[in-house]
Amino acid sequence: MQANQLPMQRGWAWLRDGLALWLRNPALLTFAAFGYLLALLVVSMFPFVGQAIASLLMPVLSLGVLNACRAVDAGRKVGPDVLFSGFKGNLPELIKIGGLYLVASFAVLFLTTLVDGGTLMRVMTGGKIDEAAAAEPALTVSLIVALVLSTPVMMAYWFAPLLAGWWKLPAAKALFFSFYACLRNWRPFLAYSIALAVFGALLPGLIVGVIGMVSPTLATLLSVPVPLVLVPVVFASFYVNAREVFGLPGDVLATAVPGDTPPEDHPGDAG
Repeated sequence: MQANQLPMQRGWAWLRDGLALWLRNPALLTFAAFGYLLALLVVSMFPFVGQAIASLLMPVLSLGVLNACRAVDAGRKVGPDVLFSGFKGNLPELIKIGGLYLVASFAVLFLTTLVDGGTLMRVMTGGKIDEAAAAEPALTVSLIVALVLSTPVMMAYWFAPLLAGWWKLPAAKALFFSFYACLRNWRPFLAYSIALAVFGALLPGLIVGVIGMVSPTLATLLSVPVPLVLVPVVFASFYVNAREVFGLPGDVLATAVPGDTPPEDHPGDAG
């Protein structure tokens, strides 16, 4: 298993290729994406332990979504139960990844308390703050600090579930190789982030807003199907970038795209 280094332009294409994958089986991928979100939402509603359990299960369920994408990509027919297929693959390590991600996220929130005295932590944990605290400049600085500190955490998590599920790596190794692969591909990920911001948020919001000035009713109607398409397409694009960076088990280099840097020996090699 090696992490391919991709050119920057591939990042622009991931969202487009995610759309193409979704169009091959929109029903299954829409179910998988929203089933994942709904399952985490329901679990997180349990008092006291709900959010912690949801974090532990997040890698397991996300692997189920990736398995659905992989099945569609391979032309295989699978049922809705594919969402829970992550429970059959390296479950202890997937739960460890969720636990480590939870600990790292709380560590980031704790560090922001040094900036704003705990305001952001209260917001993120469901607490209430008054208007004066919300208007404090310290909260804005705290948000920036949280964004900077959470970026390496997200990089370590990004590929970790599939590395643990598909390649059976232990949690620590999966997190390390995920971080390294993201660092090695920071250029396409930068392009991907811009594409997500423009086509996943800015452009749809602008279109609905303009239509709303002409016909508020039509804008309201459009605001329902737009997320039904965007959310599963974004999930499908996660699979696309994972496939191009790591390939697929048993056929690592088969998914390499034109312009890839030839694989070489580096710390991201495993097995």
